[in-house]
Amino acid sequence: MADSIDGNVLASKALAKFGVQHMFGVVGIPVTSLANRAVSLGIKFLAFHNEQSAGYAASAYGYLTGQPGVLLTVSGPGCVHGLAGLSNAMANAWPMILISGSCDQKDFGRGDFQELDQIAAVKPFSKFSVKAKDIREIPNCIAQVLDWAASGRPGGCYLDLPSDVLHQKVSDAEAENLLIEAEKSRIKNGEGVASLEISKIEEVASLLRNAQRPLIVCGKGAAYARAEDSLEKLVETTGIPFLPTPMGKGLLPDTHELAATAARSLAIGKCDVALVVGARLNWLLHFGEPPKWSKDVKFILVDISKEEIELRKPHVGLVGDAKQILEKINKAIKDDPFCLGKSHPWVEAISNKAKENVSKMEAQLAKDIVPFNFMTPMRIIRDAILALGSPAPIVVSEGANTMDVGRSVLIQTEPRTRLDAGTWGTMGVGLGYCIAAAVASPDRLVVAVEGDSGFGFSAIEVETLVRYQLPVVVIVFNNGGVYGGDRRGPEEVDGPYKDDPAPTSFVPNAGYHILIEAFGGKGYIVKTPEELKSALSESFSARKPAVINVIIDPFAGAESGRLQHKN
Repeated sequence: MADSIDGNVLASKALAKFGVQHMFGVVGIPVTSLANRAVSLGIKFLAFHNEQSAGYAASAYGYLTGQPGVLLTVSGPGCVHGLAGLSNAMANAWPMILISGSCDQKDFGRGDFQELDQIAAVKPFSKFSVKAKDIREIPNCIAQVLDWAASGRPGGCYLDLPSDVLHQKVSDAEAENLLIEAEKSRIKNGEGVASLEISKIEEVASLLRNAQRPLIVCGKGAAYARAEDSLEKLVETTGIPFLPTPMGKGLLPDTHELAATAARSLAIGKCDVALVVGARLNWLLHFGEPPKWSKDVKFILVDISKEEIELRKPHVGLVGDAKQILEKINKAIKDDPFCLGKSHPWVEAISNKAKENVSKMEAQLAKDIVPFNFMTPMRIIRDAILALGSPAPIVVSEGANTMDVGRSVLIQTEPRTRLDAGTWGTMGVGLGYCIAAAVASPDRLVVAVEGDSGFGFSAIEVETLVRYQLPVVVIVFNNGGVYGGDRRGPEEVDGPYKDDPAPTSFVPNAGYHILIEAFGGKGYIVKTPEELKSALSESFSARKPAVINVIIDPFAGAESGRLQHKN
């Protein structure tokens, strides 16, 4: 066919036309040409070693940019590996699409190469899935998955592109018409958003005004909605203390005088009205139930999902965009303003408890413990990050002790600058998140603070950092295993394999820094405060791929990952 294009080109044209700027994935039959064509049309492709890491990158990219992250995989096992990222996107409510090639439709059911019913496989992990059964369906299918991923509560969607469809052809003229028609059919942002009853907004303002111990809880849903300015206005106008969830940190600076993070137990245990914005009352917030929360607390729940509000049954539920709803609440309060003030008993109680707990933690942090515990290097990392000022680095954190300590010690001053294991508690996200952060926010340094176990899930992706020369510094807390090596009691050291390494132990003092050097990156091994300070200064200034291998006392950690500095 003269002046014709195949399905690879048409799919690439649709992705580019509909605003996709980055793709993540692992190429191979039948999608290599699709990746190459996308690159030729101006889409940056980040090629990984493993689809899981690429999927985690795509999910985090959706959160950081507000645009669906796109993961491209081969068929069968490639699609299955991609489900890690897709399910992570669903659990965290982040927009993402997984695009997988699949076998020729005529050969399905005959044992074809990498054959799998991928539509059935992705069903539990996606909002919406679709297969393009003919080349002419490709533009509309791509428009559908992109729109579904970002509409309502964001999440993961799936597009299946059979090999035979990718090789079919249409004329250039027909391709352009297909793209135009698909564009016309797209869901526009904001369509279908429920209008809020004025009476409900006024009820919320009244509840906050009359509360004795109000609290504002802000989650990563508020960060995704870019609600930081509206949230700041509400907090500073009313004087109500606020508590961020782990990835809500930075919506307002952790250093803000009304931050209740260091007095978390008191804040959630004693508040009588809690405005929860962009956070679910799930395990991270103890389901909103006693004994962590008061049995009499009145929840005001702001969520984009009507189903979420129906599930939690709050005192008041507001369905919609967090930023828009906060703006309406601010407007209602402006008409009848109030402010608790620093001398308010509740504000004073939160402030005093926070100062007390911070003082206790700072006393631990002030000591230079060698061999390193978790606190000493974390303090040095915190200070090095804060010294960089703005734009603040994006901090990626995973691991048991490492993530728990980091959540308490590291300070977020700007929104969307903390990525961690998230709602699903997913380990292995680190390097994928780093790569997503580096391409989504090219003006920011990316600093990963990882346990050696978490790092090991995706360590080979340090080659990807070097290949694309991304400004990522990976700091590995190396304590020789999950929680820190052999944690078995005497009664557990028995049986024919009792002399094998413990299930929690790794090779002691492993040379993780050497791994990145194999690919041309910079590696550091540090055992003292002076060595760590020097490595951080040099690597932060260089803004080049680096791994800092921090040797930690293998007995410094705890199996639960929760050390004795928690408030």
